[in-house]
Amino acid sequence: MSDLPIQSILPKLLQTMSGHSNVVLQAPPGAGKTTAVPLALLNEPWLNGKNIIMLEPRRLAARTAAARMASQLGERVGETVGFQVRGERKSSRRTRILVVTEGILTRLLQADPELVSSALVIFDEFHERSLQADLSLALCLQSQEYLRDDLKLLVMSATLDTDAISSLLNNAPTITSEGRNFPVDIEYLDQREEPEGPRQVPSLMASKIVQSLRREEGSILAFLPGVAEIKQVETLLTERLNEDNNHQNIVIAPLFGDLSREQQDQAISPPAEGVRKIVLATNVAETSLTIEGVRIVIDSGLMRETRFNPNSGMNQLVTSNISQASATQRTGRAGRLSAGYCLRLWSEGRQRSLNSKNTPEINRSDLAPLALELAKWGVNDVSELYWLDTPPPGPMAQAQQLLQQLGAIDEKLRITPHGTSMLTFGAHPRLAHMLVTSVDWGLQQQACLLAALLSERDIFRGEARWDRDIGKRIQLLKSQGNDHRGDRNAIHRIRQQAKTWLSQLIEFTPSTDKPQQVLDSSDEIGVLLGLAYPDRIAKTRGDSARRFLLSSGRGAHFSHDDALALSEYLVIADLDGQGRDARIQLAAELSLEALKAAFAPLIKDEITVGWDNASGRAEALQQSRLGSLILHQQSTKEVPAEALSLALLKAIRERGLSSLPWSPEAKQLCSRVEFLRQSQGCEDLLADTPVPDWSDDVLLETMQDWLLPHLQGLHKLEQLAQLDLINILRGQLDWNFQQKLDELAPSHYLVPSGSRIRIDYRETPPILAVRLQELFGLAQTPTILSKRYPLMIHLLSPAQRPVQITRDLANFWANTYQEVKKELRIKYQKHYWPDDPLTAVATTKTKKRMDMGR
Repeated sequence: MSDLPIQSILPKLLQTMSGHSNVVLQAPPGAGKTTAVPLALLNEPWLNGKNIIMLEPRRLAARTAAARMASQLGERVGETVGFQVRGERKSSRRTRILVVTEGILTRLLQADPELVSSALVIFDEFHERSLQADLSLALCLQSQEYLRDDLKLLVMSATLDTDAISSLLNNAPTITSEGRNFPVDIEYLDQREEPEGPRQVPSLMASKIVQSLRREEGSILAFLPGVAEIKQVETLLTERLNEDNNHQNIVIAPLFGDLSREQQDQAISPPAEGVRKIVLATNVAETSLTIEGVRIVIDSGLMRETRFNPNSGMNQLVTSNISQASATQRTGRAGRLSAGYCLRLWSEGRQRSLNSKNTPEINRSDLAPLALELAKWGVNDVSELYWLDTPPPGPMAQAQQLLQQLGAIDEKLRITPHGTSMLTFGAHPRLAHMLVTSVDWGLQQQACLLAALLSERDIFRGEARWDRDIGKRIQLLKSQGNDHRGDRNAIHRIRQQAKTWLSQLIEFTPSTDKPQQVLDSSDEIGVLLGLAYPDRIAKTRGDSARRFLLSSGRGAHFSHDDALALSEYLVIADLDGQGRDARIQLAAELSLEALKAAFAPLIKDEITVGWDNASGRAEALQQSRLGSLILHQQSTKEVPAEALSLALLKAIRERGLSSLPWSPEAKQLCSRVEFLRQSQGCEDLLADTPVPDWSDDVLLETMQDWLLPHLQGLHKLEQLAQLDLINILRGQLDWNFQQKLDELAPSHYLVPSGSRIRIDYRETPPILAVRLQELFGLAQTPTILSKRYPLMIHLLSPAQRPVQITRDLANFWANTYQEVKKELRIKYQKHYWPDDPLTAVATTKTKKRMDMGR
């Protein structure tokens, strides 16, 4: 360990830690901080015999770090150094350094806010900014402030905004290590060779790996966005290497989180003498791990991450570009052991456009787990804690609303006994609610298998994955034999997790004489899923066997034929959150009888009013509804006044947007927003500012959100003329977006004559129609989108008729103006037509009026 770069700063670190409660350590990849720092601090007197807890972002990194530290002490894991991850723990009374993953640290803090047996908490790879790491740090800081002023915190990272984190930690001192000693030669693709999209990456990656085997020495680490791409590249490489006798001593080793421990160890262990290794990895290999023998990195530049869509209440798994910080991290893998080589499968131009760092998970994730942990901690206002990024209020409010619906918190956002029980399992609140409530139905074993299954990747492989029936997965998990359709590693993990949860359920479930409710066996999975996802109970739309309406009001569909598509009611376990009509990935059938029995508290009887076009009157219906789903309805003569606006809204929908009183200003506002949404290459200009979809279809679909509140008091279609659409629409845009819209897609352009000319965004590119004389003196074409996008200029005569259309004003002045001028001088003799338009004064006047103004 003596040759690690981190060694040079360890004396300073020990001295600083001795005199400060909080310290920040910045050390680039390869410095050795993960294993060297905890061991160096192990015998510090200020520990007073207490333990060190080190937080790692991933299970593999936690196990590997513990194993390396134990090896350096000449011990086995579980003695001085131990670890605890979900479903696995190796520690003992002798353990002084406990390496944990993020959910484990939160659980330790909730059980013992003082962390009485620990003196130091180390946050490793904090730059990854996971939600649980942010939460754990916030809880540690409050514990330090109110309960444990002797608790020390050390935040370590390879790339980090040290000023911000130091400020959060009460101006903690920052220590910087120089990191690796070995240079890495970075090569980019030519822009013409860049892949056009993620689908082209596997083939390109396989080709570049084969080329690098010929050109470079050493083992290869290839970064890919996900498991599917890893398997594609593995197949392509196997085929190509089998055809080449020069590449016989090569081992291909996948590396991702769902592999067995043995397979993961195979990927990170050194290759045998004379053997080269190709490690195909997700970003699990980006930090903490040293993969022996690697001196070549080939980086796809892509990652897969979960993003929560607050509009749909759904997570989306998206493939996106990595940040510059991640690219630096990945490159560092090539320089840990010797001089290395890194090939980035993108151009230098694209490198400059990458975000500088990753978006913190707290700004893109489902906050329900965070909200429940805060309620348990006794905090219902996030401002009571110290955050690097405060949880955004919109998603936080949505998370708290879900927890109230599940009965986990009350109306004052305080945790309930039910919510406390939910936290026992360390599962998402939806799944935890299902586990606890399954006792009422005698379905504990089913619920544990289902919750564990939903916490993992799909266990079906190959063609079987196209079957959307989650019940068939449960059958496979219950069966004892081997099934070629299933992923054995995932099945083993699911069964082990289900066994753990079942033990917990049995342990804390109080004995009761309450009779268990009985269901038909075909409804058991559907009811359990409905307990976790009441907002995803769905009913067929009737017009198509594949399309369903969710109780939340969202739409969903099967992308191909499936037996479940013929069901009247479903509960959807998994769907992609993209678009207005999400694809159903996993679901279970549910009968109407079971739905009414299990979810009676959610079913409401109400009167709804529709517009009868034939009679011109409102029509009222008595309905039984579960959210947006109509379970039963019949006509009634009662027409509540408060429902008239809904009837009017329905009439507007049937007639379309043209039935509304659109002013030119309102039309232009919609066109500007749509232009900005559809513009390519301006993502960096918008940063974290989302652009709403104001296409006609979406405006029509979302009228209940933006138009309904303004229909109160209106009873006839003729009264719609009273609506002020421009201000109604502006009210849907937050201040930040309005500022961006005015900056990037302004409504008017100020021309040299002083006139503000309206830009017409109905066409692409947008049109600036202006009299030619008003542009005298303007050398270049007017632009929008921060000067990136030239407008289409319609040059008009004094009679407002087009004489020329161009997006290259400089070329017009140089090559066309003189001919146009001759014609205009003849037709419009009273107007000013200078020989040199670039030095002339722009004007809206005739020559006579210009002379009068002198």
